[in-house]
Amino acid sequence: MYNLKRGFAIAVLLAATSCYLGTHVSAYASHDPAAGQGMTMSTFKKTMTTVFWVGEDANDDNGHIHNHASYWDPHWLKSFGGIDSPKHRKGFMPAGFRPKENPFYIALPFAEVDQNGKLKPVAKKIPGFGEGKPLTKNRWVEVRYKGKSVYAQWADVGPFGEDDFDWVFGSAAKPRNKEGEKAGLDISPAAAQYLGMSDNDKTEWRFVEENEVPDGPWKTVVTRS
Repeated sequence: MYNLKRGFAIAVLLAATSCYLGTHVSAYASHDPAAGQGMTMSTFKKTMTTVFWVGEDANDDNGHIHNHASYWDPHWLKSFGGIDSPKHRKGFMPAGFRPKENPFYIALPFAEVDQNGKLKPVAKKIPGFGEGKPLTKNRWVEVRYKGKSVYAQWADVGPFGEDDFDWVFGSAAKPRNKEGEKAGLDISPAAAQYLGMSDNDKTEWRFVEENEVPDGPWKTVVTRS
């Protein structure tokens, strides 16, 4: 979910050769063997969950925050290949084009870099830091709704926040977000459709390793950039 501050952050990220821009591996990888130890993300967290999509215009429902760009990609709409409209679908895909990125995606309210494009000190506590894995973007998440699970990749930051480390990676039981429905997770139309969600609702989520993700429509197009 794109916010008003993010334009500056993206400009810095694009200019900084050492920043992590959601590519294959974070350039901030550490060799500190203690980084991230003692933290696991195998426990589901319950939260109100809202639906968002690539190409969504700013409106009252989303706090006037458009999704033509993501936190990591100022050209997200172009990178994805078109508007991922929840009203025009062909199966789990958007109708009219084949997406170039995974249509099963989510947003969580934490970014590993600040508005100046610098790694936040707390980011070193992210599980997997220093292991040559993405810190945030493209990590896999399992979302469960009424006993059914969908798997999706982390593609944006939100809803309504980019510093809620304790909710995303720590032990907080609730997100900090107090806006709107106080959601702690955004999911794509494909993810909502697979789960059978007809409107915003409560789900539970957790991180999973890529090798733990079962086969399914979420593996038709896997985002690597």
